[in-house]
Amino acid sequence: MLEISNLSRRFGGPGGRAVLDRVSLQLPAGSYVAVVGESGVGKSTLLNLVAGLDRPDGGRVVVGGTELTALDEEALTCWRRDHLGFVFQAFHVLPHLDLLGNVALPLWLQGRRDQGADAAAAMMLDAVGLGGRERSWPAELSGGELQRVAIARALVHRPRLVLADEPTGNLDPYRAGSILTLLRERVRAAGATGILVTHSLEAAATADRVLRLEPGGLVPCS
Repeated sequence: MLEISNLSRRFGGPGGRAVLDRVSLQLPAGSYVAVVGESGVGKSTLLNLVAGLDRPDGGRVVVGGTELTALDEEALTCWRRDHLGFVFQAFHVLPHLDLLGNVALPLWLQGRRDQGADAAAAMMLDAVGLGGRERSWPAELSGGELQRVAIARALVHRPRLVLADEPTGNLDPYRAGSILTLLRERVRAAGATGILVTHSLEAAATADRVLRLEPGGLVPCS
């Protein structure tokens, strides 16, 4: 499902700092892995490259037979719309849409602006503990609640690839546990592939496998 081959990224030009150097990983459909590592080692950069939000200096990313690193920007945008769920650290919840609209947005972008899309969004809000808040506005929510909205939005369209960058950093331990379980179960149920990036070894332990990102690449976490 996901094949990362010799992925490299430098910042500051050809002579700049290498953040990632020939990182490789193969994950079958239905697998859910966690990536841990020191701050600055390139965990978020790895997710951005896999999502096609940043371009590598070398290597390739293939998802379900589609080589993302070979697509132009328009094709990448269409691919992300249909197949990617991304939970960002900064949430990126839109202030001018209520919670239902924020979560339904991926479905709307696919042309599904109907009652079915709204119902699916409402079900996802309920799954993250925000049932009954569909008409609330982002400004009325806490940081933890905004994070849950972002997670619901990332999962609502049943994406083939789910990438989560510190998805529980603003949640209390109880809520974090339920959200991590939801992420894992949704990835498995959809036959998708999921990568969780986290500093928390407790969060990482909820994945099927834990990898550590080091300057030499991804290695199993002992």
